[in-house]
Amino acid sequence: MSAADTKAAGPPVPVPPDPQAIGKSSHDDDAPRVQKRKRKKGELLPYFLILPAIVAIAAVYLYPLGKTVVMSFQDMGRRELWSGEPAPWVGFEQFTNILGDSEFWWVTFRTVVFMAICVVLTMGIGLLVALLMRRLSTWVRLVLTACLIAAWSMPLMVAASIFRFMADSDYGLINTLIAKVVGEDWLGHNWYLNPVQGFGIITLLVVWGAIPFVVVTLYAALTQVPKELEEAAALDGASAYGIYKFVTWPVIKPVFTMVATLSVIWDFNVFGQIWLLRGNKPEPEYETLGLYSYSKAFESTSFSQGTAIALITVLLLSGVAVYYLRQLMKTGEVE
Repeated sequence: MSAADTKAAGPPVPVPPDPQAIGKSSHDDDAPRVQKRKRKKGELLPYFLILPAIVAIAAVYLYPLGKTVVMSFQDMGRRELWSGEPAPWVGFEQFTNILGDSEFWWVTFRTVVFMAICVVLTMGIGLLVALLMRRLSTWVRLVLTACLIAAWSMPLMVAASIFRFMADSDYGLINTLIAKVVGEDWLGHNWYLNPVQGFGIITLLVVWGAIPFVVVTLYAALTQVPKELEEAAALDGASAYGIYKFVTWPVIKPVFTMVATLSVIWDFNVFGQIWLLRGNKPEPEYETLGLYSYSKAFESTSFSQGTAIALITVLLLSGVAVYYLRQLMKTGEVE
């Protein structure tokens, strides 16, 4: 065996490990852990940001709601309210008395009909005005938007005072205009003697105050409709109604549904418009559920019965609120 063969057959020389490779290996093992920790911090950050708002909402809403629930199962009158004595516990007696009262069901029926009329008029007129704004020139659209925002920002007390003056029996603008067309018999006509006519004036006020929000929101949704699809549908021979039905409506439907749901909640709880137009003392035939609850609580001094009616109103609207949240979540999933 030669020296060369002996050298080749000798034991292999150990190669020292590469420090860079060792450092890289340990770093690669720690990298997912660090990224996961950063990801967890990033996921929790939005919750920390909204935590003050959640605490404020809980302090403002949860405590009154809990107090309302407790009072609805008690019999709290004026003596318990002022003396601080604990009110006697009556269980479901308040709810039994309310649900067995025919007046409550008439008020509920009146509230539902009033709400339905207001929502249909608000959404219908708002959609028509929003569609009209797409065909207006830029400066006309800006002027109309400014007018809508001005009407939207007007305080309720000011708007109610204007509508009270317009429907005044002696000097009202509505009677004056009708008298010029029909005859002078309408001069001195009192709109509020007939509850149907009175609710017509109240509906005008409610719809007038709600239309700006609906128009601005629906017009914003209409701006998201691709013009290329509308032009393609027109070239294919689709009519204006067909373009709206198959191109425009599917795009704005989620927004329309959410705005309509909000309108149902708002119009179901109308209080200030009726209260102000009827001089801070609405007649029984003008009572909706909100006014009926107020009347039972403060005029009849049955605070527990008033809170029970308010709680029933919340339960009636809970289904609408759940539907609204579901639509909101679906819209987020689509986006």
